[in-house]
Amino acid sequence: MYCEYYDFREKPFTVTPNPRFIFLSKSHREAFAHLLYGIDSHAGFIELTGEIGTGKTTVLRTLLSQLDEKVYRIALILNPCLSATELLRSINREYGIAAEGLSNADLIQELNRFLLREKAAGRTVVLVIDESQHLEPSVLEQIRLISNLETDTDKLIQIVLAGQPELGRLLERSELRQLSQRITVRYHLGPMDFADTKAYVRHRLSVAGCGLTVHFTPSALKRIFRYSGGTPRLINILCDRSLLVGYGEGRREIGLQLVKNAIREVGRTGGTRFNGFCLRAVGICLALVLLASFIYVMQKGPRRWPLSLADSVPGNVASADSVSAGVPEAVKKSLTDLGEKDSFLASFNTLARIWDVRPVTVYRGAKPQMDLDRLAESRDLRVFVVKGNIESVIRTDSPSILELDVPGLSGKRYLALTGIKDGRLFVEPTISGHLSFAPEELKMLWSGRAYVFWKNFRGLPLVPSSDAKKSEIVSLQKMLADKGFDNVSQNGVFDAGTARAVKAFQRNRGLEVDGIVGGKTLLFLYREGGEFPSPRLNRDKGENRG
Repeated sequence: MYCEYYDFREKPFTVTPNPRFIFLSKSHREAFAHLLYGIDSHAGFIELTGEIGTGKTTVLRTLLSQLDEKVYRIALILNPCLSATELLRSINREYGIAAEGLSNADLIQELNRFLLREKAAGRTVVLVIDESQHLEPSVLEQIRLISNLETDTDKLIQIVLAGQPELGRLLERSELRQLSQRITVRYHLGPMDFADTKAYVRHRLSVAGCGLTVHFTPSALKRIFRYSGGTPRLINILCDRSLLVGYGEGRREIGLQLVKNAIREVGRTGGTRFNGFCLRAVGICLALVLLASFIYVMQKGPRRWPLSLADSVPGNVASADSVSAGVPEAVKKSLTDLGEKDSFLASFNTLARIWDVRPVTVYRGAKPQMDLDRLAESRDLRVFVVKGNIESVIRTDSPSILELDVPGLSGKRYLALTGIKDGRLFVEPTISGHLSFAPEELKMLWSGRAYVFWKNFRGLPLVPSSDAKKSEIVSLQKMLADKGFDNVSQNGVFDAGTARAVKAFQRNRGLEVDGIVGGKTLLFLYREGGEFPSPRLNRDKGENRG
């Protein structure tokens, strides 16, 4: 509503975590350092607690995004309301190992084999369980038993328990004292101070692209801090409402009185008391949103796949009912016949053809996820993972492998995303004879994970890194200078100026602004340089050789 008035590219203050808006305060950085220390020192158990809205998810997302997937194997459990066996099964699924139809003992045995393999390969296995305060004591005891999987000298798995302060009280129970005694790294995430609150507000405005079109006065920022107590979620709620009030009054300067008016609209007078009334109010709002969404969907009718897909099944009558919500039988049958390994092989070889490297003639691997890096590297390619939504994959503008979860089918399926034209996504191998789909159709199948191929043409390191050579850093600095960042000193040191240029480049390209030169950042740097052209998705540009 107010984005156009303030020249925002997007709303700067939302309660939904968005990696583009990540801001690490002093407390967040300390929490991140504790987590990283615990994982790298193989502490075994790490505990992170914090009140609602303090940014635990932000810290976890930052941690997981910066752990190199070639060095770490990560599983994230977001729904801890499971039985002990269900939790084990979920953990095994996340690591891509046998999970279905196994007993508790068999699940642990499969997990132990996996941990030993990863240990031999020099990788660290990390298990993160969010909202851990909801875990039953029996499930926590199962987690303790998982931590018993170790060698004579080392813990095979690093377990992060994250949750609200109730987690700490839960672990104080007498029956859980053995687990509590094993937690050697603990951190309680507190709210931000006033300095970080000011920086946080300005950071989010900057990422949203406001420039100088809106300004929060010092007195307004002090009132926001008093109201929120430095809790990021409450800061977002009040700042969003303040901008809305400012828009309604035609104001571009958000002053103290305007913030007070926004507080009255939000309906709270105390900044540090996130009480039961507020929780109930949030719950009512969510319920109303869900109800409105339900009514909208019912009025629009169920989402349907193209009738031609249903027609591709012999003897199937393509009525509206036969292709209502859910995956059409034609699609499911096609993916069932293709199988997990065959779909992976076909997808990998499609990208091999696009990148003009040799195909895989025979694939004997056990799990495609585990072999992808090895197969790519043997062809002088690299892979980074994109998680989130289909749009985040499209924004890379690069051919990739989509990982699918098909309802009713065991294992994964894979499709090569080869192009986009007129809003339709082109894939190989074909599904039920169809070469392209609308993004909404693929969302019904996508697991939320894609693998993007790229090539490190100059062999640059991922930085900051302790083993990066001076000449490699100079090459990086020259590439940044060629993109218009003239203030970068080509001194071979990854200094603060270079980090700022990297962040600016990332921000301008819609990448995660973390100052780290990872695979995605290098992909964009190489591609925009023009010296090393890379395949693209956008077929209107004629740049995809596939």
